Amino acid sequence: MKIVTLKQIAEELNLSITTVSKALKGYPDVSKKTKQRVLDLAENLRYIPNSFAVSLRMKQSKTIGVIVPANVHHFFSNVIKGILKEAEKKDYLVILLHSNENFELEKKQVDLLISKGVDGILISLSNKTHNFEHLKKIIDHNIPLILFDKIAKIVNCSKVIINDKKAAYEAVVYLIKKGHKRIAHFRGDLNPQNSIDRFLGYKQALLDYNIEFDPSLVYVCDNNSDFEDGYNNAKKLLKDHGKNIDAIFTITDVIAMGIIKYFNTHNIKIPEDIALFGFSNWFMSSVINPSLSTVEQHGYEMGEKSAHLLFHEIECKQQNIVVKPQIITLPTELVIRESS
Repeated sequence: MKIVTLKQIAEELNLSITTVSKALKGYPDVSKKTKQRVLDLAENLRYIPNSFAVSLRMKQSKTIGVIVPANVHHFFSNVIKGILKEAEKKDYLVILLHSNENFELEKKQVDLLISKGVDGILISLSNKTHNFEHLKKIIDHNIPLILFDKIAKIVNCSKVIINDKKAAYEAVVYLIKKGHKRIAHFRGDLNPQNSIDRFLGYKQALLDYNIEFDPSLVYVCDNNSDFEDGYNNAKKLLKDHGKNIDAIFTITDVIAMGIIKYFNTHNIKIPEDIALFGFSNWFMSSVINPSLSTVEQHGYEMGEKSAHLLFHEIECKQQNIVVKPQIITLPTELVIRESS
């Protein structure tokens, strides 16, 4: 189908291209009669504005890039919904990319988004991201950058996070106050900041309640959204410590699901034998047997806030307003269910 242009509409109505353009945009200096003629013909011809040409004129692409480490995780699916909702309000196209927890792929995706001339970028870092030159490249290109959830503290840009250390601390304190003292922690990879902070919160809770920290009770899950990590480490935990464990605090609900699966098939009762506490309030947490106690981290709100902050910084850039990076910390809550 042939693309309809402003020139074609102008020629058919014997008007200038400028008048047609103004009529389509609703300028007040074009008469109502002329506007209606233009709108009627545009509709009949199924005219669609050339977004590329508009972008060149406005010096903006009306496109943002989003990189997430996992798109099957319930938390990130909610984050994406929040981002898309805000982008829709601003008439922005979203390029959504999935790094699959791969640092090299994340770097390539950043280069791709820069080459596409996006107006801004939102990133939650992969577990394997250990160097931040690709993020500094975004900043050097004067492209607004917002990090969310999994961040790098040393990168000078705005961030939207939760207080992972505090949330983990509160979860473990809850377990301690229920009488548990031998509390294992299934943590994430050693590199991501949220994995570090949740481990620190776990450790601080033990110390504050005069429970000696035992490093043998900490198990590293290389991919903190992996069901198999939970299942396999639950097996290893029992082999290492038998039933000399009161409770387990996990970095994500998905890992906790793996633990529940292993315990249910090996006649270990939750919470009678071992209590369990997750993190992220995945939708399965309320329907699995037993239902899982967890930390609500409000993924949808994180997506909304991240996108809203990015569009604010994009607008500031367009108006030559200097932006000071800020950190937005969203609240969390404990969701108590049968597993604890």
